[in-house]
Amino acid sequence: MALFHDSFFFISSVAALLLHSFDYTLREDDLLRVFLDLMWYFRSKKWRYISAVATLVVVAVLNLIPPQLVGLVIDSIERKDLTMAHLLLWLGIILAVAVSTYLLRYAWRWLLFGAAIELSTKLREQLFDHFTKMSPQFYQTKRVGDLMAHSTNDISAVEQTAMDGILTLVDSMTTGAVVMITMISTISLKLTIVALLPMPIMAYATSRYGKILHNRFDKAQAAFSDLNDRVQENISGMRVIKAFGQEHVEQENFVSLSKDVVAKNYSVAKIDSLFDPTIQIIVGLSYFLSIAVGGYEVAHGRLTIGSLTTFSMYLGQLIWPMLAFGWLFNIVERGHASYDRIQKLLAIKEDVSDRVDAYAADISGDIDVHINHFTYPMATKESLRSVHFKVKQGYTLGVVGRTGSGKTTLLRLFLREFDVEDGDVSIGMHSIYRVEKSSLRKTIAYVPQDHFLFSATIAENIAFARPMATQSEIAEAARIASIHEDILRFPKGYDTVVGERGVTLSGGQKQRLSIARALLLDAEILILDDSLSAVDARTEAHILDELKDKRQGRTTIISAHRLSAVEHANLIIVLDDGRIAESGTHEDLMKVDGLYATMYRSQQLEDLVEHGGVRA
Repeated sequence: MALFHDSFFFISSVAALLLHSFDYTLREDDLLRVFLDLMWYFRSKKWRYISAVATLVVVAVLNLIPPQLVGLVIDSIERKDLTMAHLLLWLGIILAVAVSTYLLRYAWRWLLFGAAIELSTKLREQLFDHFTKMSPQFYQTKRVGDLMAHSTNDISAVEQTAMDGILTLVDSMTTGAVVMITMISTISLKLTIVALLPMPIMAYATSRYGKILHNRFDKAQAAFSDLNDRVQENISGMRVIKAFGQEHVEQENFVSLSKDVVAKNYSVAKIDSLFDPTIQIIVGLSYFLSIAVGGYEVAHGRLTIGSLTTFSMYLGQLIWPMLAFGWLFNIVERGHASYDRIQKLLAIKEDVSDRVDAYAADISGDIDVHINHFTYPMATKESLRSVHFKVKQGYTLGVVGRTGSGKTTLLRLFLREFDVEDGDVSIGMHSIYRVEKSSLRKTIAYVPQDHFLFSATIAENIAFARPMATQSEIAEAARIASIHEDILRFPKGYDTVVGERGVTLSGGQKQRLSIARALLLDAEILILDDSLSAVDARTEAHILDELKDKRQGRTTIISAHRLSAVEHANLIIVLDDGRIAESGTHEDLMKVDGLYATMYRSQQLEDLVEHGGVRA
């Protein structure tokens, strides 16, 4: 009983000393906080974690057997009473322990690491789902590189906490406690105290190195992120770089950033290189003290050679728990910081969300717009004011005006990229703010100014919103968009893979592919946001004729700088500084002889000059 009391007192003292050595790095409540934050997941996978922890404990106990048997063999050899039967028995036990340990280690790795990987998968799904719900304002204030870092590096750090963090916490505590109790109870309390004297120094040193390493590693990662962003921008903008002859300048910038990355990683390597030498010195000192004091005890007959050998093997097993404490705190520190960053990102609320009483509906009918005032979030100047008009179902609406007049803003409000606080937009009998966003967006096919294409085949890009569309349906949409013949001239036709963001295509081809993608939906409302600016007049006329023919009974909204794109519209509204300056048909507006007529005549004159009708 007294021996158990001494063992408990000694282990408690060592644990207190270790925790005190880490106090400057991380408070104890911080150590537990990240595990408490992840408790929702641990509960959902409790049997996997309980089984993994139980298996770790069994492995720690099994690892105590071989050193004891080795000590018995050595003592038997010294006493000269070792028999073949005893030797084979002990070797058989050691083999059985090795096989059992192998199987159990496989089991806890499968249980623990598998659960941690599932956690990272779940967090990535949460982040991606969150990203899809965010409005454009969110992406205007967040860098893509930062969002990618949250989805990769931060989640990896949390995964490591749920994996290696749990492993080091449980394994270091169970192995350390079991080995120390065994060393004290079966060999010598005095020798155990002597052997462990240098261990807190190792724990302190590795923790100190870990803190410095963490800070330097963060700076190295930030430098690499900057380099990565610069390379991404340069590759995407290579045409612009070459056009302005800035290759040399960008190369110098790249070299400068590369040197900064190298310098910061070199500073990481200098600290990282201190770990092994420090550990070797402390471990060597511990073995030196053990052999010196143990040899003295053996010489005086208070300890056998076999017991000293067993003690040395146990000491080797005790190195890992001491080292694991330093590693544990660094893992937890990174995991805690990363999980906080992920949670802060997930805590950002949607700017545009379904209302509590929102309902699903098939939307169609006249479009009725009443916008008294609209101002972008974080802006001070109104973007739209007193915008009131009605478009009958099946009509074509033209939206024109000078750059910055509010055309794109108006179209984005139809899609609920932003919500109008003072006013309403309704389609048929339904306010777009009362129906679910999914219902609204099924009703509208949108071709934005930025014609984004994916790194996929042409057919896959056109069928993006209708993956099950047939080849004939895809080709028909391409014919209406006047891109079918261009596609057939590509080496692989519709199976041609376009580059990232459609870099291998011309501006006009990207526009027409985007139009074909929207047309394939055959939606109730089609919105073209200046989507004919990169095509010639003949192609524009062909597309407009096809739209007029194929979309009878369906509403089309066309925003354009080139007024020829809206001449045929049933209603044209002219925006000027966020308000409707004029409205009517083309003929009506030409009779008014106002802003629209002035813009139209100016464009007609430009066309004449461009085609050689007028010479300067």
